[in-house]
Amino acid sequence: MTTKAVPGQLVASSDAAEVAEETALRLARALRTAITRGGRATIALSGGNTPRDAYARLARESGVDWTKIDVFWVDERAVAPTDDRSNYRWAKATLLDGTGIAPERVHRMPAEARDLEAAARDYEALIRKRIALDGDGVPAIDIVVLGVGEDGHTASLFPGGTTIDIVDRLVAAVPAQGAREARLTLTAPAIEHARHVFVVAVGASKRPALERVWSSQGDMHETPARLVRGCRGAVTWLIDKAAGGLAG
Repeated sequence: MTTKAVPGQLVASSDAAEVAEETALRLARALRTAITRGGRATIALSGGNTPRDAYARLARESGVDWTKIDVFWVDERAVAPTDDRSNYRWAKATLLDGTGIAPERVHRMPAEARDLEAAARDYEALIRKRIALDGDGVPAIDIVVLGVGEDGHTASLFPGGTTIDIVDRLVAAVPAQGAREARLTLTAPAIEHARHVFVVAVGASKRPALERVWSSQGDMHETPARLVRGCRGAVTWLIDKAAGGLAG
């Protein structure tokens, strides 16, 4: 596989453990940079096994001032915050509980709400209140952590859905489909205007999806993770060699 079409910086490690370590180091550095630049930092977290390992390492990183960081979520399932499927629950257990961050700086997506459309509007209002606008008038989250599913989804933007088409909202409700729960998710504009996007992908099963994302041609309705190609800020891909189809 050629990596010439990769939009952004590609960092390939030998295995999942090294990816998690590298991700934690780079997230810590980006948080410190944001605090130095603006006096505070904002980060939006995704779920997934690999980010969990990175979050646990990030909690142990020194020099990160969590009194100056606001934490948001990229997406969340319509489950209780104590549910095993909750992205919030695992971020709390692996990262937040180890930092001593003040509760008022943790902005959980209330995806268990009965009215998800209202919850999406409320979360967008919170983002607009807490995050400064960029030159285009869009809140610019300092750091967004994304994954890529084997089907090419990212956040809760799924192939065949229409949520990827939303351009006038920052947060959207995603209806349940089959066995998949309803969700809340950041939309493409919220992700595209982030100052730095970190995409984490591990395992050979992710290789086909990454190839579609990195291809110079493709359809975002088939591979929503291609939205990363439109990001205004920095993009860093943190993968293992199996995901990238790289030798050795």
